[in-house]
Amino acid sequence: MTGPETDRGGRLEAPPPDRPPGVRVVVDVRALQEPDQAPVTAAYLGRLLEAFATDPLPGESWVLLQRADLPDPEPRLTGLPVAGRRILPATRFLRAAAQTVDPFLVRGATFGTGWRIRRAGAAGRVYHAAGTILPLGSSAPVVATLLDLAAWELPGAFQRSPAGRFGARLRAQLIREAAIVVVGSEAVRERAVRGLRVAPERLRVVPLAARDAFVDAPVPDPRERERLGLPGRYLVWAARHDARQDVSTLLAALESLVSAGRPADVPADAPWPPRVLVIDASPDDRAALARAAARAGLGGAFAYAPVLTPGRLAALVAGARAALAPAVAESAGLPAIEALGAGVPVVASAVGALPELIGPAGILVPPRAPDRLAAALRAIWTDDDLHRGLALDAAARAGDSPRRWRDVALDMRRLYAEAATRR
Repeated sequence: MTGPETDRGGRLEAPPPDRPPGVRVVVDVRALQEPDQAPVTAAYLGRLLEAFATDPLPGESWVLLQRADLPDPEPRLTGLPVAGRRILPATRFLRAAAQTVDPFLVRGATFGTGWRIRRAGAAGRVYHAAGTILPLGSSAPVVATLLDLAAWELPGAFQRSPAGRFGARLRAQLIREAAIVVVGSEAVRERAVRGLRVAPERLRVVPLAARDAFVDAPVPDPRERERLGLPGRYLVWAARHDARQDVSTLLAALESLVSAGRPADVPADAPWPPRVLVIDASPDDRAALARAAARAGLGGAFAYAPVLTPGRLAALVAGARAALAPAVAESAGLPAIEALGAGVPVVASAVGALPELIGPAGILVPPRAPDRLAAALRAIWTDDDLHRGLALDAAARAGDSPRRWRDVALDMRRLYAEAATRR
């Protein structure tokens, strides 16, 4: 591992003004080993660590916490300077109780991770908690990224058992004790202050980004669309079949459109009701969504994309009429960010981070309001002038210099250095 440059006296030279000093970062990468179990955390960690690996920083190194019985995530992170790995036991079988057990396991795994970091050229050590698993009583400063507040915003779904309630309270306390708490938007910042009582001075807003494939002017590929049996006009939906997404409202809205009959202003070559391509869904989610659609008599309204490379997925999103984001809780908004990065407007629920992320580049409706969602779907599907204006707003949202994951990585490095060198 290459250390930072030194002067003739052997002292560490200061990094360039736009580059923070390197830090040893301890991070739990189990989500990368089981992406279907924590898709938002896996997406965030994968894109962030790939950005770090692409542009290594002198003195920076990583200690990965992972499971031995699952595929090693390191091959996809070629270039990341890994100083060590710590093996954690499987806890997912404990279900809600894992929320209580994990902080103790993670704490034990961090012991000794600061060994000789100064000799390696690091300015210090931090623990980066992506998601909500934080170590209990960490000896290293904790930088916690809040990607999901559903455990506290939807207690009926996520705190039904005593173990779930205790785990949520424990995690909230650990988040409040973190040196720095990172959120992706001002809306989530306000929710963290009000709902979790995080001290405002500990919070930092680090906006997330679309992957490069989405912002580098992806060109829709008709052959990809044809392979999936899609018509020329379709919607995309990054779907999960869980309590965070408003699946029942979307199905009810589509049922309402079917009952109302085909409008006269729908182009002859466009299907009715609107055709929805489900993307980024796990096999279990695809199966659950297909069953729910079939029960509603809407099986033909949905198509399901397999796992695709970012470039192929970006081309499909770029060719869509709009992206959908029906939700009752949403703190990260990564699918909306990527749709906007591709110049595609978004029809979304006005919850969490979504109104701030989408702004004028889409249509926002209240959650659990199928009539309002049906009206929005009809408008985006049939009104070409409205669609054209929203698409222009989506393109303007990114601007001439769109934010990329390397920008997110630089912001996070600055926060690591701030936490590690704080006295």
